[in-house]
Amino acid sequence: MKTIAVICGGQSPEHEISVRSAKNILAAIRRDRFQVVLIGIDRAGRWRLQEEGSLGRFVGETGPELAIIPGKSTGQFLRLDTHQTLLPQPDAAFMIVHGPTGEDGVLQGLLRTIDLPFVGPDVLGSAVSMDKDVAKRLLRQAGIKVAQDIVIRKGYARQWTYEQVTNKLGSPVFVKPANMGSSVGVHKVSRAEQFNAAVADALLYDQKVLIEEMIKGREVECAVLGNETPEATEVGEIVTPEEYSFDAKYEDPDTAKLLIPTEVRPEELPRLQAIALSAFKALECEVMARVDMFLTPEGDIYVNEVNTLPGFTDISMYPQLWEAAGLSYSDLIERLLAFAQQRYQRRKALKTDFRP
Repeated sequence: MKTIAVICGGQSPEHEISVRSAKNILAAIRRDRFQVVLIGIDRAGRWRLQEEGSLGRFVGETGPELAIIPGKSTGQFLRLDTHQTLLPQPDAAFMIVHGPTGEDGVLQGLLRTIDLPFVGPDVLGSAVSMDKDVAKRLLRQAGIKVAQDIVIRKGYARQWTYEQVTNKLGSPVFVKPANMGSSVGVHKVSRAEQFNAAVADALLYDQKVLIEEMIKGREVECAVLGNETPEATEVGEIVTPEEYSFDAKYEDPDTAKLLIPTEVRPEELPRLQAIALSAFKALECEVMARVDMFLTPEGDIYVNEVNTLPGFTDISMYPQLWEAAGLSYSDLIERLLAFAQQRYQRRKALKTDFRP
């Protein structure tokens, strides 16, 4: 029986969403096949061993602290209360840490350093997908349509006025941190007096802010699973009276309606799936991702973003799309872990020394 470390929490505004996702994963993972170790990263950044039943809205400041020892193939986690290695030792990690330091390559690099297989894209795919500015450059290069945008960096915000922005992008525009998810720091701006406050708020969460044109169309999402030959589901749709804010997603979900799967014209579904797969590959993704797209009335498809660690909450689109495709929550977890192990074995087969 393999031991899986479920890792949640983190130092991010999305900490609570991570905990909600972890609870669902813990409930769905088959205990006759996997032993589970729950590791929570509290809001101060400390790694703690957690009891499953004690997990509340946040990772609390209780539970034994853990130290991480790189360069070992076993015994990578050390309990600081007993100075003993963590038992049982994890064979793989299902990390569901959203936001900065969780899905931007930082945590992925740490797990690579301690030689532990993990669910989700590797360091490169995670990093470039998280940075919406860099991701859009790569998507454009791959011939995939994305919204026009302006990038504003911290310290240079006053170089742009609302009039300059709307002359280029039209009105309204969306202001968002380049490296954030769950609609944190995102604002729809349609008046000049809103602009500076929206940019200032977005800059609280990141050093770089994107201002994007508004694409008029349906907001659809496609779930992708796999490594060299990934598969894509049918598409789901988010129907909201306004932009899909944090509150609409998590605090008042009745304001948003999820259609899973949603109806599209017969010729549009294969195009949406093909573009989702192309975006997945263009951003060097592996194992899983959710590709968010806009479908315009004219039939144009724009990729909005690629989420490499999509939510697993009660209302999250990724697991629901796979369930609609006939893959249960428990089966999905097993397939994700299998793809993580496959990727790990492929990398382990590479040479790490050079002897001519």
